[in-house]
Amino acid sequence: MNPSLSRRTALQAAGATVLAAGLSGLATTAARADSADPAPKLVTYPLPSGMPANTSFKVRVRTAPDGDWQSLDIWRPQLEEINPATGSGKVYNSSMVYFDFRGSAEIEVTYLKGGSTKARIRPDSLGITPDLLGDTLRFTLDEPRDVVVQINDEIFDCLHIVTHHIDPNPPSADDPDILYFGPGVHSVTGNVLTVPSGKTVYLAGGAVLTAQVYFKNVEKAAVTGRGVITSPTNGILCEGSKNIRIEDVIVLNPRGGYVTTLGESQHVHINKLRGFSSRGNGDGIDIFSSSDVVIDGCFLRTSDDCIALYAHRWNYYGDTRDITVQNCTLWADVAHPVNIGTHGNTDAPEVIENLVIKNLDILDHREPQMNYQGCIALNPGDSNLIQNVRIEDIRIEDFRWGQVLNMRVMYNTKYNTSAGRGIENIYIKNLSYTGTHANPSIFVGYDADHAIKNVTFENLVINGRVIADSLQKPKWYLTTDTLQWYANEHVTNLTFLTTAEAEAARTS
Repeated sequence: MNPSLSRRTALQAAGATVLAAGLSGLATTAARADSADPAPKLVTYPLPSGMPANTSFKVRVRTAPDGDWQSLDIWRPQLEEINPATGSGKVYNSSMVYFDFRGSAEIEVTYLKGGSTKARIRPDSLGITPDLLGDTLRFTLDEPRDVVVQINDEIFDCLHIVTHHIDPNPPSADDPDILYFGPGVHSVTGNVLTVPSGKTVYLAGGAVLTAQVYFKNVEKAAVTGRGVITSPTNGILCEGSKNIRIEDVIVLNPRGGYVTTLGESQHVHINKLRGFSSRGNGDGIDIFSSSDVVIDGCFLRTSDDCIALYAHRWNYYGDTRDITVQNCTLWADVAHPVNIGTHGNTDAPEVIENLVIKNLDILDHREPQMNYQGCIALNPGDSNLIQNVRIEDIRIEDFRWGQVLNMRVMYNTKYNTSAGRGIENIYIKNLSYTGTHANPSIFVGYDADHAIKNVTFENLVINGRVIADSLQKPKWYLTTDTLQWYANEHVTNLTFLTTAEAEAARTS
């Protein structure tokens, strides 16, 4: 680490500015002392000097119903849109605020460009209808949520609101096991912060680290806090490591692309990571040849796949298994919200298995290329076998361009040296899509030896209609025909059930 980032310097950086961090007049020690206090509380954080801001919105927040209003600094994430005619990407400035609260928080948003005629708070599943008066709207959050405020259906000139619970026990800056970064902008030599075993990187609210956080062959290490990472490469990289925790930090436009990458790692918990990207191949969280990983409560808005699960690629080898993705909100400006299976090892075939994907809000998906469509895509290549996947409680809002689902045993010659081995034992429960822009979903086996087997839908709801094999339809119709979806002859045992039918089958 750069000597300027010693604990002493971190303390000096934090000492003079912690009061400016918007702690509602309370010191950090008081935050620890009142961890059991149920009284409403609000903690806001400053935008450090030199960090780019955005000017489309004015935002204030207070503890509901009658706390003192506090103004929030507006951060500037950047987002990308692909031109389908040229393949070039246009980068847009957007807006983000973040704060912590206990109790309820009332938020006031003013659109400074004017002309507001409607406002939408997403995800739609939260059921938040704001009060809109002219160019100002108000709404209340009863608990911390990550939401997007859209004015007049603006896709890029919108406001992302990131919120946390109050941290009851923030670490001490002089803890020898903590690499502590106080409010302000911090750099390290070589732009890579390598984390030793047993150490935790803590980014206090208002801290910005302009470096990659790197876990390499370590155990029991973490990065956490309320700060921001802006890296010239990937935001967080974890290789060959075990028992790693990534929590609460915001990765803002890593210039190398990925928000977080895991390779050959085990027992990793990624909790409430937020990530934004605008570069080509700007994936969110990518997992290669790893096991026992939980991705929980994350918000990702990315210029490529939000979450991708693969086997071998580059110097990573081995199966990927026992992965849970849950309670996340995903927005893919390019490619898939969830992508599984592309990369593997033709010479020593691998398995991607035992996956649980549940309780997701998918806000958008925009992909002009047919090969890369699907809000959730299972696309094994490179002799991968995908098996034993449960997908449950997925809410897909109307997206701009793509498919709801894409299950395809593929041989994509751009990336693969062989076809995937197959897709087997997939259970999809309570998946809903509401909208009009979806292209037909497809289910395509490569051939009889590289097939899709045993895919069951329970309570698939498309625009309010439950889809089941028992639907009234011409007797020669397939159930997929009622949706204008397509399954080829190498798909066997594709079943659509109502909830009652599924329960009856389980008890029979």
